[in-house]
Amino acid sequence: MKVDGIPTRAIWRDGERVGFIDQTRLPHRVAVVRAGSVERMARAIVDMQVRGAPLIGAAAAYGVALAMQRDASDTGLQAALTLLGATRPTAVNLQWALRRQRTRLLPLLPDERAAVAWTVASQIADEDVATNAAIGQHGLELIRLLETRGTRINLLTHCNAGWLATVDGGTALAPVYAAHDAGLDVHVWVDETRPRNQGAALTAWELGQHGVPHTVIADNAGGHLMQHGEVDAVIVGADRIAANGDVANKIGTYLKALAAGDNEVPFWVAAPVSTFDPSIADGVAGIPIENRDADELRWFAGVDNSGRRRRVRVTPAGSAAHNPAFDVTPARLVSRIITEQGVVEANRNGIAQAILSKAEAARRNA
Repeated sequence: MKVDGIPTRAIWRDGERVGFIDQTRLPHRVAVVRAGSVERMARAIVDMQVRGAPLIGAAAAYGVALAMQRDASDTGLQAALTLLGATRPTAVNLQWALRRQRTRLLPLLPDERAAVAWTVASQIADEDVATNAAIGQHGLELIRLLETRGTRINLLTHCNAGWLATVDGGTALAPVYAAHDAGLDVHVWVDETRPRNQGAALTAWELGQHGVPHTVIADNAGGHLMQHGEVDAVIVGADRIAANGDVANKIGTYLKALAAGDNEVPFWVAAPVSTFDPSIADGVAGIPIENRDADELRWFAGVDNSGRRRRVRVTPAGSAAHNPAFDVTPARLVSRIITEQGVVEANRNGIAQAILSKAEAARRNA
């Protein structure tokens, strides 16, 4: 995607460092961080300077490469895997990327590991870009079905599952960009996504960079818009999808799915096959939900009229706050899952089909 007209990825290798866009500074400033250690990369994941399930996976892979530059012993490798593995509990792509690095690096001699770790991280990043392009094309076919109504296509999304949540291209927004680039008249309702406001800050920013018409709405406005026929489909990303099709995504997604179901609005989830977790049979019962610092709820950050960054308290000083970062949408509320392998049903057969198709494609390309 482009930033001020310049093709840009969300993360990249920068010599012996890793460069990435600091998402905590958007939309008011495009700031680049260059991490030189695994500890710095781990902190970036925890602090959500990099966020989004696919991007977290790539960032973790790059973090391992940084670690191997300094200490490529078995002890150093295990320490890096442990540190990075503890950063975010819900997104399955993190553990997937770390397992991939461990599998490749553990049989090697220490002096071989750094170069291979960089190669694996770059492969993960490049594969993510190709995966998201495929998700975009498969999702485009669903959006084309809405075009038959002959009016502007209104899509609603929650949180940020665009190119900022991936290496490039996005998951939930990949079909939106594909539709816009194909000349379809699409418009996106953008949920604020409190408490961190990734929709208002990130999704709105990147849609604007690409020229896609969009409108920011309060998180609680989605149901009202659906009742009045102003939403043709909901499309969201995912941080983990259980074997039965239950979907973990940013807190508030479940409420959008309930409203969509009540108003017979399609509810689509776009995610790479690496987001599926067949080890969890039931997502509502089994997907771990991250609880973040309650200060994210108590305090908001932004800029004042002079452009200076400000952080203000919005709750009474004595009020308790609870800040779960994700919720789980039951599979019965999910209309379709859009993957790089195609569009599948949100059930055990659909999940198994996508995983098998991905494995067969990997074997063909080996």
